[in-house]
Amino acid sequence: MTDDTETAAGGAPSAEMALADLEKARLENARLDTDAFGERTPPPPDLTAAAFFDVDNTLIQGSSLVHFARGLAARDYFTYLDIAKFIYAQAKFQLTGKENSEDVAEGRRKALSFIEGRPTSELVELGEEIYDEILADKIWPGTRELAQMHLDAGQQVWLVTATPYELAATIASRLGLTGALGTVAESVDGVFTGRLVGDILHGPGKAHAVRALAIREGLNLRRCTAYSDSYNDVPMLSLVGTAVAINPDGDLREYARKRGWEIRDFRTARKAARIGVPSALALGAAGGALAALASRRNDRR
Repeated sequence: MTDDTETAAGGAPSAEMALADLEKARLENARLDTDAFGERTPPPPDLTAAAFFDVDNTLIQGSSLVHFARGLAARDYFTYLDIAKFIYAQAKFQLTGKENSEDVAEGRRKALSFIEGRPTSELVELGEEIYDEILADKIWPGTRELAQMHLDAGQQVWLVTATPYELAATIASRLGLTGALGTVAESVDGVFTGRLVGDILHGPGKAHAVRALAIREGLNLRRCTAYSDSYNDVPMLSLVGTAVAINPDGDLREYARKRGWEIRDFRTARKAARIGVPSALALGAAGGALAALASRRNDRR
């Protein structure tokens, strides 16, 4: 396994701040680490393996930020012209399956102008409402099943996305995942400044974030799995032992075939009916189950 893509400038600061923001959220929301009786939940049995999922077109149909914008438009946060631009971007994304740098930049400008001067709690509340209204119905069932399989094997499951951290964390929480790494917007005293911390968590920046998370969590990247639809995420996919292309764009499909990566496409009923467990992932899950069983046996002695 090799990582044949260098980390881009701006990726490291963004990734480090994403991790820092995640740690802050954990401290502020201790309920994520406790059960219903206030006791700390036990660590997962398979402590060195994890799965990393891209969000847009991998876990969610289309762009999560565009869906979020639809929810905001319904609340009169945007003009009709803005709505038309968002719809155009979503249609192009769904037809081509590719991210466009101009669309990404425009989306960033709109997002930052929207949140500037607003409390961070407002974005969290809106994200929760819009998830329930729109995003919940946009989850690819096949990808959700793969994520659940990792959870059932006692592995951590993380979202790694350019989507704003607050929205990514809401999606992860609603799906019962371990957590999320996303783009971090700067805030002072609980109010957004309209600036990013670092850059969008995108491309090589995702690989850096995953590597940093693996060090912090004690993960063995060779035992980890990554999922994405985009060729832009090759750095992250190349970092782990098992890479799976989900609903891949043309470039990623070709690259995955050359590398021997598994390809899963849930975009048609015919293909979705053939959902299977990636072979390497099945072995990893079995290994985790055996490790958990051995651990429980040792505890009884």
